Amino acid sequence: MNHDDAMPSRVRYTYQTTPEVRLQTAHGIWGGINSQGEIEMNFYHESDRLPEFTEQYIAPDGSLGHEVAPMQGEEHEVIRLIHSRVLVNYHTARAILEWLEDRISALEEDERHDIYDPNSGIEQ
Repeated sequence: MNHDDAMPSRVRYTYQTTPEVRLQTAHGIWGGINSQGEIEMNFYHESDRLPEFTEQYIAPDGSLGHEVAPMQGEEHEVIRLIHSRVLVNYHTARAILEWLEDRISALEEDERHDIYDPNSGIEQ
């Protein structure tokens, strides 16, 4: 085997992002296994439904009063906006799982992981 035919000793991955890339918040995920045996993940964030409109009272002197939204009945509606859909095969799903487990372990070992304590009464 000639020296030019030798396999490289390492591979470099260079990361670039397109101008369209945006940071997304994920409050949850919905999905499952599709007919091709791939895992489909639909990431979403949640928010209260915005009213169709609001109105603001005008006082006799022309100043603005408080703002009111129309009554929307007894139901409280939460919007789940799916912002990212990701389709992965078994091997990629395993790699993501291992990557997440490594990051969670690092957080659990770090003393600062308790910056947010769900029992603190502070909502995040």
